[in-house]
Amino acid sequence: MQETSASIQITALPAFNDNYLWLIHAGKHALVVDPGDAAVVEQALEAGGYQLDGILLTHHHADHTGGALALQQHWHCPVYAPDNDHAAYRELNAFRVKEGDQITFSALPDLSCEVLSLPGHTLDHLAFYLNQQHLFSGDVMFGAGCGRLFEGTPPQMYASLQRIAALPSETLIYPAHEYTAHNIAFALTVEPENTTLQQRARNTALLREHQQPTLPTTLALEKATNPFLRCQSLAQQPAFYDWQPLDVFTELRARRNVF
Repeated sequence: MQETSASIQITALPAFNDNYLWLIHAGKHALVVDPGDAAVVEQALEAGGYQLDGILLTHHHADHTGGALALQQHWHCPVYAPDNDHAAYRELNAFRVKEGDQITFSALPDLSCEVLSLPGHTLDHLAFYLNQQHLFSGDVMFGAGCGRLFEGTPPQMYASLQRIAALPSETLIYPAHEYTAHNIAFALTVEPENTTLQQRARNTALLREHQQPTLPTTLALEKATNPFLRCQSLAQQPAFYDWQPLDVFTELRARRNVF
């Protein structure tokens, strides 16, 4: 699957059971986000005749970083990683980036990349916001869901999701996992009467039946169907009436952990 923006194309590379490694390419030059499996990336590069010019890492979990060293050694390209002294970044001699940094690539002059700090899943989690249109959200936001809190706290994750929610509604979001169908099943336990969510469930089932990705998603769709972005609205409904939105989020994340 490819998404196109001007001369830039973005391709989902399935890996492991449910990961997507995102290949960003224009002409014969490419970047990859969270390359957990080098072989999958190398196959795509060879098939497209691309040169790898950079690696972007959202966080340190192995399914996001495991192929980075082999790719770096083969292509001699820079790696951009969170500003953290984690061993996964040290072995790569990665450039450490943080909130507000801008990354540019001489081989991809039409591409600009802003770094967003989005702690919660891990404390060092970043997202990469390309051309103010494409957000690579790693494990912070998924289709109709959000990531588990392995290191961060509910207030941190809630704030990170609110940061995403403040972006333009037409923003395309590229999560790192195909969790949409299961997340929708959970979301329907929260808002069973949400007709937009019901339609999304049907659309998602059809895509997965044909082994097609449900991603990227749009921020507008997430605002309409993702319960973790709808905490303020849910706080006006009977089940959570008069709760604070953060308390709604904390309760929903606890429920999702065991769903």
